Amino acid sequence: MFKAVVGHSNDPDSLSAVEEVIQQCVSFLVGDIPKAGIIFAAIDFEHSLILQQIHQAFPGIELIGGTTDGEISSVLEFQQDSITLMLFCSDEVEIYAGVGRKVSGDPITATKQAVEEAKAKSTAEPKLCLTHPESLTTSGVSILNGLKLALGQHVPIFGGLAGDQSRYQNTYQFFQTEVLSDSVPILIFSGTILFSHAVASGWHPIGQISKVTKVDKNILYEIDGKPALDFYHHYLGLLPPSMEYPLAVFDQNEENFYIRAPIGYNQESGSITFFGDIPDQAVIQISEAAYEDILAASKASFMNALDNYPGTEPSAILFFSCVARRQILGTRAQEEYQNTKLPLTGYLPACGFYSYGEIAPIDRISQTQFHNETFVTLILGNR
Repeated sequence: MFKAVVGHSNDPDSLSAVEEVIQQCVSFLVGDIPKAGIIFAAIDFEHSLILQQIHQAFPGIELIGGTTDGEISSVLEFQQDSITLMLFCSDEVEIYAGVGRKVSGDPITATKQAVEEAKAKSTAEPKLCLTHPESLTTSGVSILNGLKLALGQHVPIFGGLAGDQSRYQNTYQFFQTEVLSDSVPILIFSGTILFSHAVASGWHPIGQISKVTKVDKNILYEIDGKPALDFYHHYLGLLPPSMEYPLAVFDQNEENFYIRAPIGYNQESGSITFFGDIPDQAVIQISEAAYEDILAASKASFMNALDNYPGTEPSAILFFSCVARRQILGTRAQEEYQNTKLPLTGYLPACGFYSYGEIAPIDRISQTQFHNETFVTLILGNR
């Protein structure tokens, strides 16, 4: 048995909101005892109170989560200033939490600590990892690389970086009853878990194929030996680099690509700063998308994940979407989730959030990648 339930409240009072979420979950549990959970919350709640209430209601639960830039669930669909909780029950799947602290000081050590803590409780090898790590104090790519090193390249990792409603000042991560910053909490699933996933952005590469010739992590200085700003000016004229025209960065086989969104630029140096690291010598193209392309991507991501689910009865869906998608879509952001539920004939518990960077393999055979402006669907079950 593997079962998931969801609660979601947009009550602005922290105690009232968490009590509503817990009551919703209890009604769906029908007496089952949850093993683990993941909670997504807006930045202004009393997070410590919320975590304490959840642990009081469900003693011994393995709980992670963090702050967001918008929340999604099958209960209230898309919301801002809300909290949503997904709980997992199973007598066949092991689910254990771990945390790495001070990740900006040493991402390799911190992620190793998180993985070792979770694995120490488990009797089986990890099948997949969920994470909701820090986004502002260090590179999301460095956190992901540390997790891949600690877990091994064969264990897929899913999740999104914590947010703070586009203030870019301070994010929080949750581990059990602790409210942390600069940390990387994880949930490791082992045993008879079945899962599938898919990613889609809606952006299409256009223009000439180019190569990164000078870069320092997420600061891109030169493309094809010329200032990065010249590359953008060639396509956009005097318009500055923007999230509407991110880079498509191709993987090693130059077939699949992930997205890197610009967040600023330096006129003097001609450099552009991006939301994620870009590899030196990477093959790139500028990309574009219409509103309908972006919205179609959420449905494509969901349908591909559903079509690839290896069982017959999925139990839960997790969604990880990007704050840039929410900002570009504006009032149409709610259509992202609505597009995913249209193909469903029955109710399937769903939970997710808008992040500062998404984590998932590009496809079923690739290593886990760090994404911008991408919609990730993860489907879980064991039947």
